[in-house]
Amino acid sequence: MLDQQKEALQKIFAGALEKLGAADAPVTLERPKDPTHGDVACTCAMQLARRLRKNPRAIAEEIVSLVKADPAFAETIETIEIAGPGFINVRVAQGARLAIISDVLTKGVHFGESAENAGKSVLLEYVSANPTGPLHLGHARQGALGDVLANLLASQGWTVSREFYYNDAGVQIGNLANSVQIRCRQLQGESVELPENAYHGEYIVSIARDFLDRKPVHPHAGGVIESSGDFSDTDLVRRYSVAYLRNEQDDDLSALGVRFDNFFLESSLYSTGAVQKTVQAIIDSGKTYEADGALWLKTTEFEDLGNGLTDDKDRVMKKADGTYTYFVPDVAYHLNKFSRGYTKAVNIQGTDHHGTVARVRAGLQAASGVLGIEIPKTFPEYILHKMLSVVMDGEPVKMSKRSGNYVTLRDLVDWAGRDAARFFLVSRKADAEFVFDVTLARAKSDENPVYYLQYAHARICSVFANAAEQGYTVPDAAALAKCDLSPLSSKACEALVGAIAEYPQTLRIAARDHAPHVLCYYLKDLAAAFHAFYNAERVVVEDETVRNARLALLAAARQVLGNGLGLLGISAPQRMSRREETDGTDGTC
Repeated sequence: MLDQQKEALQKIFAGALEKLGAADAPVTLERPKDPTHGDVACTCAMQLARRLRKNPRAIAEEIVSLVKADPAFAETIETIEIAGPGFINVRVAQGARLAIISDVLTKGVHFGESAENAGKSVLLEYVSANPTGPLHLGHARQGALGDVLANLLASQGWTVSREFYYNDAGVQIGNLANSVQIRCRQLQGESVELPENAYHGEYIVSIARDFLDRKPVHPHAGGVIESSGDFSDTDLVRRYSVAYLRNEQDDDLSALGVRFDNFFLESSLYSTGAVQKTVQAIIDSGKTYEADGALWLKTTEFEDLGNGLTDDKDRVMKKADGTYTYFVPDVAYHLNKFSRGYTKAVNIQGTDHHGTVARVRAGLQAASGVLGIEIPKTFPEYILHKMLSVVMDGEPVKMSKRSGNYVTLRDLVDWAGRDAARFFLVSRKADAEFVFDVTLARAKSDENPVYYLQYAHARICSVFANAAEQGYTVPDAAALAKCDLSPLSSKACEALVGAIAEYPQTLRIAARDHAPHVLCYYLKDLAAAFHAFYNAERVVVEDETVRNARLALLAAARQVLGNGLGLLGISAPQRMSRREETDGTDGTC
């Protein structure tokens, strides 16, 4: 339903409630679970029963009588009925309902967008991998979730920044350099074993070989890192290896269609003194104590760390050896985010980071008071995703030669393709586990949801091509937006119009709830409504009025499919295989 249609209905019902003496009562309009009950259900009568001391059905009868007396009734409402204990079911007038088609064709790629959150900014952080190896399946899921969520938020008016936080400080970087050095020694003929805690996999051998061959690394961010071939130079090996792997990670993310606006280095938090300043602020807050040679944060003293979150025990900030635990630079990093003006920040991480939430928020609350800033308890917000497993030809796939012990992001893209990889990775709730079936992702059948959606888009394109081939003039979108839509009265037409009308609300919900999977479900329903229409109605008919009305409906469906696929970062093909092309010209249409 268009916003203006909903506003018109709300105005009519609000007028009725005012005459009942309940002008301050909210007008609650919902979409019935059963579409045969109408387009909208009003529950005001039941909500007013206690207040008016009347039977809700009697109240509903009064409301219906007043609604019918409204001058705007005839042009807005086709039927209005009372059901059950007092539900008021409304079917929107055909003209008002069909206006969605003109709206889609007029707005085009902007249909579904909203300026509701204009002026608000949000920082999305996702992937944030250590530059020590290929990206794994968790990074793949984060990348797809983050990229699609960024698109959804932007569609609703948010100014979105995508950020990648490089964990380029700590023991893992030293371990990487050591692993490469050992591989260099092995390539030089030395008999030396790679320790159990070293990084394994072909990628370490590749780095070592290129380092010995003195091949320079050209970081994507600019500059160059030359190799002297002297692997005893640990600092050079470290810088060379990190740059080498950062480039590989960037290439893998690009293959998945994931991009970032900014890359933030953990090491900068140490070099600028941000970590030290943060630690001192937390100490000054009185929320720390020393025990067993370590510095502890009193996380248990915080009664509410957002949404009732608490911690079950205090946490070590600084270990006895003088090094900080991993959440301490995270607190400094999020103080930096807030100082950059981001009052809303969302982190997408695996469920193994569950404990981080309370620790980071506790650190922020402690430090912020000392620093004279007010940070919301729910800052930052977290989307914690569960891992996925991969099967191919019915068999689990557990490792990659490139990584040494796990399936990589690049493996997934190479096997399934970018479109299928992106769709499957966001098609379930983030906190739900699922199995990525590579064989299904490759299938050219309706069982593959990506194929099903793209097929629908291509099929619509084939109808337009067929009309032109038969010698009919095919109006452009602007002309179709103005054509007579009255022939669109069948149940199949109404179902497709109704599905199209749900798109703007779907985007609002998906963005608000940080739930890209909602869009995936919606697009499958839209495609199903199209296919049902396609099988029920002939489009390319001689009657110009009927033909153009049905072409307008298909043009709107194609536009919404294309818009939705675009937000998912998936292509919307105009043609597919030969079977689909002939299906579009030889079938009902």
